[in-house]
Amino acid sequence: MQDTRPPASLHSPESESTLSDYFRDPEALIDSPVAWQVENNADLVDALRSLFQGASGLVRLRLWMLFALVGQGKAFLLREELDQLFYAVRPEAVDSVLKRFREAALLTWDDSQRQYGLTPMAQHIATMLNPVGQPVDDELAGLLSQVVGADQLGTLQGSQVHLLQAQLVRLHHEFADAIASGSEFRLREARKRYDRASRLIDKASDTITAIISNARGQRALEQAARSLGLAQSRLLAMASQFNRALQQVDRQRVTLGTTGITSTDVKRWLQTQFHLARLVDGALHSPVAITVLAPHEMLDVAEAEFERDRPEALRAEPLPLAQIAPEGDLTAVALPHELTDLSALLAHWADGNHDATLAADGALVRTVQAALLADANGLAARYAQVAYKAQLLPLLGDAQAKDLPGATGDLARQPWQLQWHNVLTPLDHPAISHLSSGQLAYVSPPPSTKNHD
Repeated sequence: MQDTRPPASLHSPESESTLSDYFRDPEALIDSPVAWQVENNADLVDALRSLFQGASGLVRLRLWMLFALVGQGKAFLLREELDQLFYAVRPEAVDSVLKRFREAALLTWDDSQRQYGLTPMAQHIATMLNPVGQPVDDELAGLLSQVVGADQLGTLQGSQVHLLQAQLVRLHHEFADAIASGSEFRLREARKRYDRASRLIDKASDTITAIISNARGQRALEQAARSLGLAQSRLLAMASQFNRALQQVDRQRVTLGTTGITSTDVKRWLQTQFHLARLVDGALHSPVAITVLAPHEMLDVAEAEFERDRPEALRAEPLPLAQIAPEGDLTAVALPHELTDLSALLAHWADGNHDATLAADGALVRTVQAALLADANGLAARYAQVAYKAQLLPLLGDAQAKDLPGATGDLARQPWQLQWHNVLTPLDHPAISHLSSGQLAYVSPPPSTKNHD
């Protein structure tokens, strides 16, 4: 059956109209869950309508007083407590707002106890309007807290997730516009907001993941959760875009000479000036004048320019004539004579075993000092000679050095074995005061030993 009532006028009093009066087909409301919820919460809608009616300043006063009442943490308040709480407000304004609260079922009055009582409706509305009393930048924090809290309590709905998704999409567009603008100051301000939003999303990421995984069976909540995850990933992926934009801004920054002042500092200073036009006052008071030069000075400069030496153009030159290459002489670097002297001394000791000492195991030994301090010329050895021969002693018995030809291989093939001791021996020597004690033990050379030249 079609409704034959005339459509309600848009300018008719609100108290005489219903929601269905504004629809062409009132039966369309049956298929809308949101419309059913709005009709079911008619008391809440009427309370909000009563709260926001009137002048703008009066509405703000009602909101402030409502937040102040709920913020006391008391369910009942005496009239004296209200007067003390709102002492800065004119009494007639306080009475008007309290009367409106009682009409909207936000406050109750107990005549026997002479006290006001906050209704659950007032606490519900204060919770709904809580973002009004928070900074604008905390809008994302408020939505996240609602979604996280509702998920913990098991009362999360798809509409709450959609609100959070819309906020993330809006932030994405704002940050994208800031990046596209190329403005350094807008970029840095947007980056601060982006960092705050990223930290909030990171803290709530576990809850968002849980919502997506636990939304199975609820089609609306599942779709909202997946859209929320997509918006979250798009927003978090903007970090690299901010980094590239800020790096581009840093490359475009110019430093004014050696003063250390950059173009960013100049822009920031110009933003603090309220009357930019006044900065050019008197700038053209003294116009630029051309400096007049005397004719003889101009002639001197011209003559010097003509007479100045200039590089001549490259000319074609013939190739040089053939020349006989000089005779080359390939000579090897001679080794220090201390190497051959040390090898000859050890060979002499091995042949004659003169002045050798017999060790406990029957082996013939010589002191390291005798080998290092000996000098072929009969003079006291210098420090450099002793140090050089001390570096040569580890070659004795070395398996790889034995295969080398020349003086190095001859020293390595000597039948002596080096053994250092951890005792410093004082010496009566003009260049060396102390020397580590040690001994050279004679070992019989193997029968297959070959003499390498």
